Amino acid sequence: MSGPLRERDGARELLAAATERARSGSGGAVLLQGATGTGRTSVLEDAVRDAAGRGLRVLRVRCSPEDTGVPFATVLQLLGPVPDFTDLAPDPDDRGSAARLWRLLYAYAAEGPLLLAVDDVHLADAPSRRWLREAVRRIDRLPVLLVAGERNQYDIDPGRAGLARSLPPSLVRTHTIAPLGDTAAAELVRVAFPAAGSGWTAECVRAGAGSPLLLHALLDDLGGPRTDEPRPLPDTCAALYPGSYPAAVSWWLNCAGETTAEVARCLAALEEAWPQEPQGTTEAPDTRDTRDTRDTQDTRDTRDTRDTRDTWDSQDPRDQRTGRGAVDPVGPDVARTLAEAAAADPARVAGWLTAMIRIGILRPDPAGRPRFAHRLLRDAVLTGWPTARREAAHRVAAEALLRRGERVEAVAAHLLRAPGVGLPWAPRVLRDAATVAVHDARPGDAARYLRRALDEPLSDDRRQQLLTELGSLEYASADGAVAIARLAEAQHLRAAPRDRVRAAVALGTALVGRGEVTTALEVLRRTEGSLDGHPGLTRTVQTATVLLSDADLATRQETYRRLSESGRHAPELVGTASRALLVRYEATAGLISAGEAMTRVRALLAEPSDPLAEPFLLGTAAAVAEWADELDEAERLVDRGLAGQHPALLHPMEHALLNTRADIAAARGDVARLIAVRGDGAAIAARAHGGPSNRDAHVLMALVHQGRSEEAGRLAEAFDLSRAPESWELNRFLYARGVQRLAAGDPAGALHDFLECGRRQTAREVVSPVVTPWRTAVAQCRLALGGGQEALALATEELRLARVWNTPRTVGRALRVLGTATGGRRGLHLAEEAVDTLRHAPADAGMELVEALLAHGRQLLAAGERGRARERLREAADLAERKGGLRLLALTEKALREGGSRAPTTARTGSGSLTASERRIAELAAAGRTNTEIADLLHLARRTVETHLTSAYRKLGIRRRAELPAALDRPRSPAAGTPQPA
Repeated sequence: MSGPLRERDGARELLAAATERARSGSGGAVLLQGATGTGRTSVLEDAVRDAAGRGLRVLRVRCSPEDTGVPFATVLQLLGPVPDFTDLAPDPDDRGSAARLWRLLYAYAAEGPLLLAVDDVHLADAPSRRWLREAVRRIDRLPVLLVAGERNQYDIDPGRAGLARSLPPSLVRTHTIAPLGDTAAAELVRVAFPAAGSGWTAECVRAGAGSPLLLHALLDDLGGPRTDEPRPLPDTCAALYPGSYPAAVSWWLNCAGETTAEVARCLAALEEAWPQEPQGTTEAPDTRDTRDTRDTQDTRDTRDTRDTRDTWDSQDPRDQRTGRGAVDPVGPDVARTLAEAAAADPARVAGWLTAMIRIGILRPDPAGRPRFAHRLLRDAVLTGWPTARREAAHRVAAEALLRRGERVEAVAAHLLRAPGVGLPWAPRVLRDAATVAVHDARPGDAARYLRRALDEPLSDDRRQQLLTELGSLEYASADGAVAIARLAEAQHLRAAPRDRVRAAVALGTALVGRGEVTTALEVLRRTEGSLDGHPGLTRTVQTATVLLSDADLATRQETYRRLSESGRHAPELVGTASRALLVRYEATAGLISAGEAMTRVRALLAEPSDPLAEPFLLGTAAAVAEWADELDEAERLVDRGLAGQHPALLHPMEHALLNTRADIAAARGDVARLIAVRGDGAAIAARAHGGPSNRDAHVLMALVHQGRSEEAGRLAEAFDLSRAPESWELNRFLYARGVQRLAAGDPAGALHDFLECGRRQTAREVVSPVVTPWRTAVAQCRLALGGGQEALALATEELRLARVWNTPRTVGRALRVLGTATGGRRGLHLAEEAVDTLRHAPADAGMELVEALLAHGRQLLAAGERGRARERLREAADLAERKGGLRLLALTEKALREGGSRAPTTARTGSGSLTASERRIAELAAAGRTNTEIADLLHLARRTVETHLTSAYRKLGIRRRAELPAALDRPRSPAAGTPQPA
């Protein structure tokens, strides 16, 4: 594919002027220099056509590397058949041959103006180059114009001196053919593909890398012209046909020489190990091209041939407007690594990298590393390079980075692309890299590092540790079957007892997660039987067995029965963590009070415990503390438990601790925090097959509280509960779905969910309302459906069980519902008692207090006490708004209107209460702007910004700037006015 010359007007003007001088009898020379593929030949051909049109006789030659060994081969082809030279023997000093050729040139010049066009003069034989230099010195008085094209590109191996190197500047005009600018390149793409969008055009421009040769070859492969939107540009050359683009890249590498080609390929290989290029770097070319496209100045000065090609965010701010025209030297680390990988001179490699950035073949990424301008170009450079050579480059790079003390992940990234090195440092680096990735919440990357580490020679105990960690990480990446196979392999390797216990706990957790509870418990029992002489580890395995038995109803009952008997008859055989599980069991069975439970748990926490058993103890104690309304203590225990978790080992208590953290947020009415852990639709769909989690249940109830009924409905229907495995989390979700259905006006559907939740919980011997207060929920549904007596009986039983546990939250909730079911003066007294109980709770009663205030207010209205009712309802409205409970806020305002009070027209607190200016300033502060930056942006005094922020903090109920994003995300009251832009 070819087209009109673009951005070559300066060269054409220079050649036209030189042609006219030759016509007038004053000869001269023009040297067209440029990198491979920039279009020197096209400019030369254009000069030939122009000269012929002006009446000049044209003699032309294209030099070839095959002719370099034949004296005067270039000049002989240039001047045409010369009879005197048919059987010429080489002259030792070439003077005789040169003289005869001069006579021939003079004869041609005597006949009329003459153009001598020599393409690729850098490939000419040495005698011809000397003859051409001498010609430049002589032809100024002849009607002869010499135009030569010469490759001028920085290579690793320095090339021969240029044609004009020994000539005075007054005798030769040297013009450098600059790389094609983005604007001109985009025009070429649009000519070939008129329907192409700006993004696709920009991709082609980058793949062309400023080289007309590469761009035309790419467009040839893509076909055209096309009227429809073209397909996305491929990542690999294998998807291109007929393959003009990789052939052009191969030719470019051949022209550069073997060493340069080796360096280029090593760079392309090493680039594969670098972090992926940031997205969004292929915008449409900037049409405000800053290059002087007239190219009228002397070609030895290319300082103004700058365009906007380099738009990487990492570029020095001083150079962002000048693009590749202001190129800083490449960092020495990259150059040294590349030089070692390619066995080349580091100084020459650094120079080559800088030169390639300058002409657009390479571009610096945000970290300053030189990358090929496009992934397709990189793939073309690698095409045909042996895999073994590529792997060797990665191994050398890994060793070089290790010696320089680079980050372990930088070293490991190269090891991933090299075969086993068989040296002790390799598995150590890969495991350290996995640890970094785990801490950065990248389990997939960590798993890749550990899989590669298994390719190195390892002892059995080291391999067992790696397999345990790898299986845990693969399970976290939703690859359960593979994870179980890894963990099972770890179980069969010789290892220290502690490592065997870790592997057994991880395997048991994975098996339970896949629904294979019986197999999981068998694994733990076998491990327990192999731990003779290690009583502490034996107790840890027993604790894990008890905890994991929760996933199976029959097994759970039998396991807790045996544990209870052991606790009575042989307490010394029961570890502290198992005794904590017994406290938890008795709490849910309605056998002990919160005070007794906390006394026993605190005593257990004070006892020494094995480090492997501590997570079980902390997680269980945190759950009991949350039920007991000791929320601060529960949060401290959760933090301790999560901090003590091995980041790369699967452990059942990590999930339990995260569940307790969600329970604490729900107990505090922190709706925004619960919504934040929801995850996107894809994440929910990915785990839907395994059934809902406790956190899903909390998110569902939080959406209901926020009045986001459509989102709540979608989440409620995201899980097929008929296929979900049996678990307490399923029961919690049934309860949450009942809450959603009741709020949506479906008391019959809600009643079904609450009753099913109660049936399942009772079968698990969970009768206390501390976890799922299903009886009060059923009572509310019965009241809505007209079943007052049944509601009264259920509420009475709930209050009895609540008083056994005896925390304000459980008792207050039961009193509220019982008061509603009872009615009359007795019901009013119970509702008031519920408010007092929850108001004086040691922990934040959250939404429970709002519901109690609302229920009391309604009963006061029914009793004709409108003044007290409005007081209760307004308090409920304020609290609901602060907590983000918009559904309860709407119900409260409705009750106020029914009581004859005007509902507020604007929000008093929360994000809806902000003025337009307060909201604008708060949003800028939440985005990370400083007060000074906000003042400058909005043209305000800094003091004004501080005043607005102080007011916003007060209305939002926050004290720190870090809390702004979550506070601003809380939905506004339906009654709140719409803020206008500041």
